[in-house]
Order: sequence, then structure tokens, then C-alpha cells
Amino acid sequence: MKASSTSFRAACLFALCGLGMGIGMAASQDHSLMPAHAHLNLLGWVSLFLFGVYYRLHPALEASRLAMTQIVVWCVGTAFLTIAVAALHLGYAAFEPVAAVSSLLVFGALALFTLLVFRSGKLAQSVTPAMTAAE
Repeated sequence: MKASSTSFRAACLFALCGLGMGIGMAASQDHSLMPAHAHLNLLGWVSLFLFGVYYRLHPALEASRLAMTQIVVWCVGTAFLTIAVAALHLGYAAFEPVAAVSSLLVFGALALFTLLVFRSGKLAQSVTPAMTAAE
């Protein structure tokens, strides 16, 4: 499977969870989990979908193991961070280490994506001459 397809699929699953969470908060008139809801929608839906678009626009990265690793680490970090933020806002202070570790996972995944973005310029330059010669 390609990085963009995985990213798009995961983004859709996170969006469904985020919408469900929002509907649950609205129905119960209890919005205390809004910070977790925001994390889930921004990290899970928006960011993952944007990663997918970037990978789709850069075919040299599309099938990369590093790109797939970045997506998987981002998903794991986002899921655990959302759970930890929700637990913290419900008063479970024991979830502070979970929030810390999952934040570092998300940070690491973004650092890896940043590395891939900077490397993609080099990959594009190395692919362009071969494509031009073939035409």
C-alpha cells in the first residue's frame, strides 16, 4: 500500500471518530472533552489528509518505507495523545506520561516528515533528468 492511500484512509477513520466525539458532546451538553476533540480532528483528520496530498504529489516518496513509517507513527501518536488529553481533562492525572510520550511520537513523526520534504527536492532533481531523456 502507498503512503498517500494509507494516510487518506487513516484520516477518514480519525474524522469519523472526531465527528462521533463531537456529536456525543453535543448530545450530552458536556463539552469538557473539546481539547481532545480538537486534537483528534486537527492531527487525525487535517494533518493526515495533508500528508496524503503531499505524498501523492511526490511519487518518489509515495512508496517509501520512511513515508509509511511516518504515517504509522503519526497515527499511533495521535490516537494515544487524544486518549491522554481526554483522560487528563476528565481528571486522571496518571495519563500525563502517556500525553508526554505520545506528544514526542507526534513530534518525531513531524520531524521525519520534515526530513522527507527536504529530501524530496533532491529526489525530484535526480528524477527529472531521467524523465527528460526518456521523453
